[in-house]
Amino acid sequence: MDKNNNNNLTRRGFIKTLGGGVLTTAAVMTGCSGKKEQGAITYGGSTEILGEMTYRTHPTSGDKVSILGYGCMRWPQKKVKDENGKEQEIIDQEMVNELVDYAMAHGVNYYDTSPAYLRGKSEQSTGIALKRYPRESYYVATKLSNFSRSTWSREASMKMYHDSMRELQVDYIDYYLLHSLGNDYRNFEQRYVDNGMLDYLQEERRAGRIRHLGFSFHGNNEAFDRYLKLHDEGTIHWDFIQIQMNYLDWKNSDAEYLYVQLERRGIPVVIMEPLLGGRLSRVPDHIVRRLKTREPDRSVASWAFRFAGTPKGVLSVLSGMTYMEHLQDNLASYSPLQPLTEEENEFLYDTAELIAKYPTIPCNDCKYCMPCPYGLDIPAILLHYNKCVNEGNIPKSRQDEGYAEMRRAFLVGYDRSVPKLRQADHCVGCNECVSHCPQRIRIPREMQRIDKYVESLKQETL
Repeated sequence: MDKNNNNNLTRRGFIKTLGGGVLTTAAVMTGCSGKKEQGAITYGGSTEILGEMTYRTHPTSGDKVSILGYGCMRWPQKKVKDENGKEQEIIDQEMVNELVDYAMAHGVNYYDTSPAYLRGKSEQSTGIALKRYPRESYYVATKLSNFSRSTWSREASMKMYHDSMRELQVDYIDYYLLHSLGNDYRNFEQRYVDNGMLDYLQEERRAGRIRHLGFSFHGNNEAFDRYLKLHDEGTIHWDFIQIQMNYLDWKNSDAEYLYVQLERRGIPVVIMEPLLGGRLSRVPDHIVRRLKTREPDRSVASWAFRFAGTPKGVLSVLSGMTYMEHLQDNLASYSPLQPLTEEENEFLYDTAELIAKYPTIPCNDCKYCMPCPYGLDIPAILLHYNKCVNEGNIPKSRQDEGYAEMRRAFLVGYDRSVPKLRQADHCVGCNECVSHCPQRIRIPREMQRIDKYVESLKQETL
């Protein structure tokens, strides 16, 4: 294919060039109207029938945004060897292109990335995949991810902003976010106000190089109110705001409050972590049975996606779909969306209470805590622990029924999931990771607790 002409192809024309070996479709979304007729879709030898993707309209710009948004933090990766024979992971661009092709063909038009994702390579990979489509056929969101002090200067922050456009191969950004505002208001001022970046980004919005300006949030209600006060007083108009929302957090955290405040102001909401980093698809067996009894033909994850998409103020729900089966399942939930009834919402609130009784650690595998200066694989440690909790492999004492099997499952799985030099016993408690964790996990404390538990299993001193 002539790379110089890729961006002039229509979606239908591009999909046709793929041939039957990858994707064939009887109904491909055309133009940017967000319409897709019902039809048969074939991928990998299987055929599915989907209706039309559900879209939400931005109240000021009129953008018709797919309720399913593609979170580009978890693009598939593959292992390769460098020139010295050392194995490393890189993004599997061929698979990324295939996922984007399938998503675009099924009506997904919102793609969210950041300079911080996938060791700084997500924007580039996303840009390569999207460049093959007409610019008006998709909306791209990225962020000013100036977390480190070395990027707080005006020059460094402006460079990050312009680098994003270059990596994404665009001359304007549809949805631009101040990345991960939290409880520390002084941090917000240092990153965006003192250096003049907030004023600069508003100028860029007036010039059309940013179409919508907003922020992503990880903090408490009081901090949220303070950022909304800037909007209420006219200091800055927030075009949209990205929050964490799911049925577990709705009553057990701040999600309900955050959503209600935005709905009252008519600020469109983008949802992140509808599955809590996959935790709501990896629930204990009795929760699986509970959900499957109600909807045997739906996946466990579909309940979470329907919950996140039901409120009318939600513009798009992000999902980091690494594998094709994840994308296909989420498309089934949103093509079209069947909003939850009041009774189904109550059923999920009760389900959330049952899940909350399990002592999992609220890690969403976002990897903001990485790299650890002492080499720990923090997410892998926490995810293994949570997996064992959900599978019932956390013995409390040697007298527990099935103790030997549970002990072996935990220890063998731990060594397989986390290399020995990257396990919890190497944590020195430097606290470097704590300020970066959106879930506010006290990571060194958890590392110490898990290491102590591992040692008690090894020494059989429970």
